[in-house]
Amino acid sequence: MKEKKVLSIVEFLYQNQIISQEDVKSIEEEFEESEDDIGSILIKRKIVSSENLIILLIEAIKNNIILINDVYENFSIDIDDFLLKFSRELNLDYIDLYSVDVNYTLGAKVSYQKLSKIHALPYKEDDLNIYVAVKDPFDINTQDTLQRIFRNKLIKKSIANPEQIEKHLHNIEISESVKDLVQEIRAEFKTTANETDESSGILKLIELVLKTAIISGGSDIHIEPTESSCVVRSRIDGMLKEIFVFDKDIYPPLSSRLKLLANLDIAEKRKPQDGRFSAVVMNKTYDFRISTLPIMTGESVVMRILDKSKVMIKLEELGMHPQNYKNFRAAMDAPYGIIFVTGPTGSGKTTTLYAGLNAIKNVKRKIITVEDPVEYQMSLIQQTQVNTKADLTFANALRAILRQDPDIIMIGEVRDRETLKIAIEASLTGHLVFSTLHTNDAISAITRVVDMGIEPYLVSGALVAIQAQRLIRKLCQFCKVRTTLNDHLLEDIGSMLPREYQFFKARGCEKCSNTGYAGREMISEVLTIDDNIASMIARGSSKEEISKYAYENGFISMFNDAIIRASGGKTSIEEVYRVAKS
Repeated sequence: MKEKKVLSIVEFLYQNQIISQEDVKSIEEEFEESEDDIGSILIKRKIVSSENLIILLIEAIKNNIILINDVYENFSIDIDDFLLKFSRELNLDYIDLYSVDVNYTLGAKVSYQKLSKIHALPYKEDDLNIYVAVKDPFDINTQDTLQRIFRNKLIKKSIANPEQIEKHLHNIEISESVKDLVQEIRAEFKTTANETDESSGILKLIELVLKTAIISGGSDIHIEPTESSCVVRSRIDGMLKEIFVFDKDIYPPLSSRLKLLANLDIAEKRKPQDGRFSAVVMNKTYDFRISTLPIMTGESVVMRILDKSKVMIKLEELGMHPQNYKNFRAAMDAPYGIIFVTGPTGSGKTTTLYAGLNAIKNVKRKIITVEDPVEYQMSLIQQTQVNTKADLTFANALRAILRQDPDIIMIGEVRDRETLKIAIEASLTGHLVFSTLHTNDAISAITRVVDMGIEPYLVSGALVAIQAQRLIRKLCQFCKVRTTLNDHLLEDIGSMLPREYQFFKARGCEKCSNTGYAGREMISEVLTIDDNIASMIARGSSKEEISKYAYENGFISMFNDAIIRASGGKTSIEEVYRVAKS
């Protein structure tokens, strides 16, 4: 059942002679029949703009027409923009909790249940004051409860995004759940317990961190010391999310133990180190690539989670646009040449290469790869891992591979001119070569290869196809809500839209951890190197000239691919512009 109390906003507009009585009736009818909120209906009818809607809501709150909680629950607006303007209008302090170092020891003094009930987060203190972020600054119950909790200090209230407050309160709840484990670790400090003991508290804590990240679908774990705490974050669907926050004294034994696991020098804190280790988590073996970096407050530790037993995804299940899939699949049937897959770190390039090799492998072909590291093991494919200590670099491994009579070669990454030159030469001497490159789009890969010192005529003869890709977050199917785009945005993307379309936006629910998104899928563009493009490369044509020709001949860009997905409700327009618009 819809919240009818927000319809008072319509009456407020009528009283201020902004709309007529007939408008009131038709708006109320549309509100009952459609899935849109009142704000979206008013914007769609061009009664107010997105900016003026925020001003209208602030005026309604000041006139006691609606409550601030009504805005949070019933209006799809930019909450941070609203709160910033709201705080200025009412002389309140607005705080972005993601931009401050929250002192979690203050929250630990109070039970999570109490803070959660009043939607308040104490985030710092000084000699006289406790600074608290609140959801509703006018809630008298919140003020009274806070004053009873912190009796000896003054309460300084700030207004903050409710979602940020809830996320930090969730960290306090997690900290309470591991309180016994933290106390066990501290007890071990005092008794100088043996850190190699498999039952030690710090090993249990590491196991908990790894398990939590893996269960939540994380790809990386970030352990970062701050001035007042130790923050553990996991990259889930491409976005970092805090999973633990410990007191600062837990960081030294945690980082030292991880270094020992990866055979790193625990005494070296002045320069970066890299290593790896394996661990059994939930009866399954995982590899972890670990990297340390000295920072002002200690050392940042980042671990990449590698599941070697992960089931291979089929090429047709990667979610490519049908035309892009057709072009990429056709390129793989070439007898020789080089196919590049480009994109930033974490965009799924290796997964695409593995899916491609998996689709064309058979007993009649010799396929050899050189990778750093080997992430997934595949049958019928010989996989070599780079080992810099043994001087087994990409270039050296590639030279040795060419003496193994391969049909197809996969190079994990082209990092230098030497490797690229050998790869190009291999592709021109009868081998089909797959590799990755770091460029923003497919056409830029051509200029990148030439800039690395390869002659244009060699590039034109070797290149078969270039795929550029990104991973874009999918909207949660349980809580996504319909939305309408403004005229300026529709004009910008109108030529890419299908005949029928409906856009949705993220809202957030328990099933998606209040992010509004669940899972990711690939958007891509595939540039097939035909005779005309090969000729343009050999002549040294500019990127703009090649782009013009490609688009005139049916090239589908990543942005276009993403717009098509957003128009069908798979993702949001905000996510499209975040990921795909340069």
